[in-house]
Amino acid sequence: MEAAGPEALKHARDTIFNHPNVGPFFARQMIQRLVTSNPSGAYVARVAAAFGDNGLGVRGDLKAVFAAVLLIDEARTSTGLTQPGYGKVREPMLRLVQWGRTFGLASAHGSWKMGVLSKPGRQWSQSPLRSPSVFNYFRPGCVPPSTSMATIKAAVPEFQIVSETSGAGYLNFMMGVIRRGIYVNAPDLPNNVANSKNPRSGFDLQASYEKELALAFSAPGLLGRINLLLCAGQLSVSTMVTISRALELTPLAVSASLDSRLDRVAGAVLMVMASAEYVLQK
Repeated sequence: MEAAGPEALKHARDTIFNHPNVGPFFARQMIQRLVTSNPSGAYVARVAAAFGDNGLGVRGDLKAVFAAVLLIDEARTSTGLTQPGYGKVREPMLRLVQWGRTFGLASAHGSWKMGVLSKPGRQWSQSPLRSPSVFNYFRPGCVPPSTSMATIKAAVPEFQIVSETSGAGYLNFMMGVIRRGIYVNAPDLPNNVANSKNPRSGFDLQASYEKELALAFSAPGLLGRINLLLCAGQLSVSTMVTISRALELTPLAVSASLDSRLDRVAGAVLMVMASAEYVLQK
């Protein structure tokens, strides 16, 4: 006699959950999303072991799993900073979230309404909750062709949505967003209702840059803060010097207007977020 629907579903879930491949599969993907695209076998094994047993005989304890992901030496020591294959590409959506949280992003109307941002030529190639399939925006085993990573057959999953078009689209879009914010049609209406003639349409989502504006007169000081907040202080000396010199090409007097100071802050943030040292998270 066949089992009833709920009982059969529970049996199927339990069978999958207890399969020996689940721990290593889940462990590798969590490490890829949070730490590095190509973890060592020992790293994956340790996290998989934590999935199998949290030390108290419990399988699937996510607290133990993520502690293993984030607290292992391979994730915490500075060794990886000098390893060419270590780290991960920051997904465009994570760049957006980091920018917003770092610089005080707020919604003027309290709606936090945001439309589709998936167009690679003009936006981010990603939109929250809009993955093109149930298998995410990219494959965990994606090896970008014709790259140094392909030579050593190393996976860089996030690179699957990176191209010449999406790279230019990201920079063009961020140039406007960082300075002016995100334009929202009818922020007072539901997300599936767009009305361009709505009087409240405008740049509803904007960053405050409160502390950055106070540092705008000193290009090195401003850049030092942005480097710390966005890159954990990992920008190279040459990159810091290049960006500082670019900022100083437009002098900023003590009497400079708020708009002039905002221009410098936005320029500094954009150049940092455009750098390879930012896009690659270590």
